[in-house]
Amino acid sequence: METIEKLGGEDRGQTADVRTVAVASMVGTTVEWFDFFGYATAAALVFGLLFFPGADPLVGTMLAFGGIAAGYLSRPLGSIAFGHYGDRLGRKTMLVVSLFVMGAATFLIGVLPTYAAIGATAAILLLVLRFIQGFALGGEWGGAVLMAVEHAPPNRRGFYGSFPQTGVALGLLLATLIFLAIEALPEDQLLTWGWRVPFLASALLVALGLYIRLKIVETPAFQRVKESQTEARVPFVETLLTHWKEVILTCLSYLVIGGIFYVIFVFSLTYGTEQLGLERSTMLLLTVFSSIFSFFGLLFFGHLSDRVGRKRVYVGGSLLVMASAFPIFWLINTEVFVFMLLGYLLATAGFCATYGPMGTLFSEAFDVRVRYTGISLGLTIGTVLGAAFVPMIFTQLLASFGSYWPISVYLIAVAAISAVAATLLRTTGSDKIERPEDAARTAERVH
Repeated sequence: METIEKLGGEDRGQTADVRTVAVASMVGTTVEWFDFFGYATAAALVFGLLFFPGADPLVGTMLAFGGIAAGYLSRPLGSIAFGHYGDRLGRKTMLVVSLFVMGAATFLIGVLPTYAAIGATAAILLLVLRFIQGFALGGEWGGAVLMAVEHAPPNRRGFYGSFPQTGVALGLLLATLIFLAIEALPEDQLLTWGWRVPFLASALLVALGLYIRLKIVETPAFQRVKESQTEARVPFVETLLTHWKEVILTCLSYLVIGGIFYVIFVFSLTYGTEQLGLERSTMLLLTVFSSIFSFFGLLFFGHLSDRVGRKRVYVGGSLLVMASAFPIFWLINTEVFVFMLLGYLLATAGFCATYGPMGTLFSEAFDVRVRYTGISLGLTIGTVLGAAFVPMIFTQLLASFGSYWPISVYLIAVAAISAVAATLLRTTGSDKIERPEDAARTAERVH
């Protein structure tokens, strides 16, 4: 793997190695997000009936979305735990562990008894497994991004850093396609065994992901930290001492992503089926098209950030979300598939312009010594504030006002906050992301 350590070179061998690492990061995050979206889709479609049958349909859906909140609340704990060992022992080891834990929790959801079998205990167990899923996901993203970014040449970090981000699109696409197939089952079969298929099938994806991740090597940037013996003793504490501003700003920068993401990929399922009375298959098909579009959109905007800068792309995406907050729903409310699809793609463009370059933007805000912990904390705290309760908030707003306009106002507010936060974020620049003196400088600031 000598070629991998000669970052910035132009030979074909080095480029091929970087691509292998990027694809490995993408496959792993695809598995993790497939598991995560399997729950989100099931929560929107069937979990209210299976685990909260005594509630009003809309309330039952909101309670099922509470599992999403449980997963988000455990993410900061996962980011601290995985970030600590990721900055101490290395990125690769934590990627393997996080994938295994996530896969195990997802498989257990697939064999979980429902309320009809064991009563309220079923709902409690469901929330516990969601908590474990979130814990693993809290450590997954940071490691996957750093494997890609820290291996990549300086002038291509935005592009390769967007590969792990595409795991969202691919994981969502796989989960949606499976649910689109099982949704065609008779209602009794869907509610007895059909909904379990995506969770049980995840075992195959986990095995594939583990196989690929075990074959990749540690990043050159972290290897140099180990060789110079400048790794952080307590990464969480040192991150708060030396990079607390960056943690806050990355956290606030994420808010727009959490808002627009749940409009497109989760809440819209409930809005379309329960508010507009559309078929579930129609809404799932819109999600499929948006997932395909987002895969290419994330890579495009990651590449664009290498050309014009991360902040410009990120802030531009936030402004696009603000401008489209009302038109998205105007188009969906036409109930004409072509116009609804246009609304979905408009929202997806804003999501891609922010989420695509996000991993590289956040990575360049932290020194290598505490980078795993720093970007993981910024993201996971941001998801608690800007995503954990968003499906429940949107559902409650819909129930209270019977209209989409409060949700559009919410999108405008969080997009404005994120645009300002991203503008203020200090970044070291792509040329400094792997320099060993960064680690030494951080160590001096602590000691």
